[in-house]
Amino acid sequence: MEKQIIATVKKIIPAVISIIISKSLTGDSSHLSKERKIKTGGGSGFIVDSSGIILTNRHVVNDLLAEYVVVLNNDKKYPAKVLAKDPINDIAVLKIDAKNLPTIKLGDSVNLDLGQTVIAVGNVLGAFKNTVSVGIISGLSREITADSEIEGKITKLQGLIQTDAAINPGNSGGPLIDINGRVIGINAAMVLGAENIGFTLPINAAKKDLADIKRYGKIRQPFLGVRYVLLNKKLKEKYDFPIDCGALVISELLPKGKAVLPNSPADKAGIKESDIILEINKIKISPKKDLEDVLRKFKINDEIELKILRGKEELNYKIVLGEKK
Repeated sequence: MEKQIIATVKKIIPAVISIIISKSLTGDSSHLSKERKIKTGGGSGFIVDSSGIILTNRHVVNDLLAEYVVVLNNDKKYPAKVLAKDPINDIAVLKIDAKNLPTIKLGDSVNLDLGQTVIAVGNVLGAFKNTVSVGIISGLSREITADSEIEGKITKLQGLIQTDAAINPGNSGGPLIDINGRVIGINAAMVLGAENIGFTLPINAAKKDLADIKRYGKIRQPFLGVRYVLLNKKLKEKYDFPIDCGALVISELLPKGKAVLPNSPADKAGIKESDIILEINKIKISPKKDLEDVLRKFKINDEIELKILRGKEELNYKIVLGEKK
């Protein structure tokens, strides 16, 4: 086993990259305006195509004001362009202007086993590149909420792989590898204050994103077109709603916000503000399965059936999902 791990690490290390995050600051010195760049963070990623296509986490490259530089294993540096970001799965696809690069093969994140040996590789703390840790798969189909400092909001990530292989700040975006050297996940998060609890995004979501980019030049996602608040017992009691579950179609008090976006599939079907979406294709909307969770099971142009509560009347609508712009 030890020899196999060492051989696997040697094989995949050349394709693991570091990401340097920096910002330009303008200062005034001796009446001369100067611009200087300061490093604000770091992350990891890995090359999946020899033409310079790289996978990482969306939250690593989500600052629109920052510049990103990719550092290869041979210390060569390239400015990186963010090709696409998948906000639902916290995945980003980068491109650097280089050719004939080493790559890592993508595996399958469906048929994984508890106790399976895995290897995490990344740029720990933005300073220690090619840090390797070995562990096992500790859990499957985990769900966590992650706080985004840049966006100032909480993101829910689902279907995650839990591992006891050490994942530290700077590891984000690096690969989780099986014993045969295939990527099964993208390292995404750790639990502060706990040891040996890390979470990884299943690689199959990234494979879908890469296929979209290759075919359409962008990541495509299904779109319904409503803003909503998820109902619960507290909201039912406070506002006297007739039920304590479902998605209340509402603008969430946004200035000039519309609960149903004009010309969206929901708008064309006749969904109205204050409707409560109870089910999609007989899947009940609840705190454990909110509207986005259910919608991600479908594809663009899929026809879905919504059960709606409008006042005291239950209605059914058939809607063809559009594409999120």
